[in-house]
Amino acid sequence: MRIAVIGGGISGLVAAYRLRQRLGADADIVVLEQGGRVGGVLHTRELAGEPVDLGAEAFVGRRPEVIELMSELGLDDQLVRPAGKRPLIWAQGSAHPLPGRTLMGIPSDAESLRGLVDDATFDQVATEPQRPLHWEPGADIDVQTLVGDRFGSQVVERSVDPLLGGVYAGISASIGICAALPTLATALDNGASSLTEAVRTAMPAPSSAPVFGGLRDGYGALIAALTAASGARFVTTMAATRVARAPGGWVVDPIGAVDAVVIATPAPVTARLLHHVAPVAARAAAGIELSSSALVAMALPRETPLPDNSGILIATGEPLRAKAFTLSSRKWPHLAEREVALVRASFGRLGDDKPLFWTDEDLIAAAVADLSTVTGIPIAPIEVVVQRWPGGLPQYAPGHVERIAALESAIADLDGIAVAGAYLHGVGVPACVASGTAAARRVATACIENTQR
Repeated sequence: MRIAVIGGGISGLVAAYRLRQRLGADADIVVLEQGGRVGGVLHTRELAGEPVDLGAEAFVGRRPEVIELMSELGLDDQLVRPAGKRPLIWAQGSAHPLPGRTLMGIPSDAESLRGLVDDATFDQVATEPQRPLHWEPGADIDVQTLVGDRFGSQVVERSVDPLLGGVYAGISASIGICAALPTLATALDNGASSLTEAVRTAMPAPSSAPVFGGLRDGYGALIAALTAASGARFVTTMAATRVARAPGGWVVDPIGAVDAVVIATPAPVTARLLHHVAPVAARAAAGIELSSSALVAMALPRETPLPDNSGILIATGEPLRAKAFTLSSRKWPHLAEREVALVRASFGRLGDDKPLFWTDEDLIAAAVADLSTVTGIPIAPIEVVVQRWPGGLPQYAPGHVERIAALESAIADLDGIAVAGAYLHGVGVPACVASGTAAARRVATACIENTQR
């Protein structure tokens, strides 16, 4: 039995691992990756002699997928939790506490915004429950339109955009309510009388459980463990160019005939591979935009007096080039133990991919200058690493839920093929693990049934 997994990101690696579990040692599982390494946007490199993540650095700890996977792979001792510090918002040339009691930056009351927005906006938020809300059940609009109309543009630019930028490398104008904030959409559909009421209904129940988790040695530890446990053959620097039907299975060029295939590639690549075998699915995938970003990881002298916060998020419209700083040594206790202070500077979002084309020197200079501006202190890196992520994150635009439903419906009757990836049901690592697991289950079931016929 020969299975192809196209794409060696976290979704593809989990799919390969789950296929091994289901199909046993005799299955020939081939992972085809067009890049020079596996892991996709999960990438750990060395900085100042220690591992540091240059892509995602955390996962939502209230979802079980990553923690359970780590336990399966013997990585329980790698689990770390953040210190619980909160980020700042840089707006109008000064730092403000991140508003509390919000849903992805959308406030549940006006008081949390005091000092961040002007008096007129404060009053607009405070009186929003008194204004009629006209919401059509089942509607799906972008976050900017909804929040801007009800709470004003300052709430969008100074509270919502900075948080959405961290999750999607996008802005609220590119993100739809239904896909990105499903509990809010449900509250509105169920008849909430105001956006304030809908946010309060949609917010998760208070919990003492840590919201996030990470890996002590970075995601590289998880990638290495998955790679080994999958027992797969890895073919890197080679792109899949075609997926086609064949008698009894599939053909994946350039590796040839396979019994089944998991396509765990970004949406535009998936669209090209599905073009002939599932044109409806291909059109759905082709409609998903990707955003690009760049990251500068800096090792600073340990005594650098950084703010005692987890990070600094930059409001839309500020005359800075960076969109956010993660104060990693403040955020993670295990990183605070190192001999240097670690900071990550993020650049770029949907519609602004210019930083990807700057030289490393220009990116580093912008990171140093902007960090000095928002902290008010001189910044003198000891060592720096630059990482670019072209097309790194899919945008969950209005209509995304229907688009994905159409895609999955279009391949539902195709025996032995499945899709996985961050563009389907969540961009976070737990969602990608779930996606890879579901894809492996689908094709493994088809393979087992075919052998029993």
